[in-house]
Amino acid sequence: MSGAIGRFRPALVPTLFTLVAVVVCAGLGVWQVERLQWKRHLIAERAAALAAPPVAPPRMPGEAAAMEYRRVMVAGEFLHDREILRIAAGETGGSRYDVLTPLREADGRVVFIDRGLIPVDLQDPAKRAAGQPAGLVRVTGVLRLPPQEKPSVFLPDNKPERNLWFWLDLRAMAAAGSMSEVAPFYIVADATPNPGGWPKGREVAEPLPNNHLQYAITWFALAIAALVVYLLSQRSSPGEQSGGDDPGRGAHC
Repeated sequence: MSGAIGRFRPALVPTLFTLVAVVVCAGLGVWQVERLQWKRHLIAERAAALAAPPVAPPRMPGEAAAMEYRRVMVAGEFLHDREILRIAAGETGGSRYDVLTPLREADGRVVFIDRGLIPVDLQDPAKRAAGQPAGLVRVTGVLRLPPQEKPSVFLPDNKPERNLWFWLDLRAMAAAGSMSEVAPFYIVADATPNPGGWPKGREVAEPLPNNHLQYAITWFALAIAALVVYLLSQRSSPGEQSGGDDPGRGAHC
């Protein structure tokens, strides 16, 4: 029976190659399983933060990182004359503007508020004057940290001198508005409707992608496939075995 299915005769190079491939693929599969557990924990933490009642925003710079995705409530006065429009994609495609308005708190600190999206034809604030409240306002939203550098090489550079903004750079935006004492975070306003309907805020319950289980299965499957291919390829066929073992074949040559 063993002769019918061939004899296992491993060669050195395929054996070493397969060993490396199996170890690497299996290792990557294990790493993806670990990432899966980490991502599930992160998703649970973010969901709990978004579900918690709003709190006051942090006062110390070092506290902001621990409070990202916490719901906060801030009070102050909007500086509408220093509003910044960031070019953004709309919910149904096309270009929109993301309205970022500085809000001055009672102690003088400025916090940028991402108030939501407006269509391009409402770029002029006069066309949405109802959504420009004066005096003391209270904003509830989610605390976010700005990127430390341009998020993608495919994004154009900001052009403050032309008031063209493609990504959120708080330092440059503060400098463009001649503002000091600016908080190192910004707040994304929730979906509470603004007077006049614009800007349109949105909830920030961004779904975190969690594809690590699929990635793990893929890597483990590749490890198994490499092993199966190796085992099958290193078996000699019955014809090869009989040819090598038949003393009569050498006599006819």
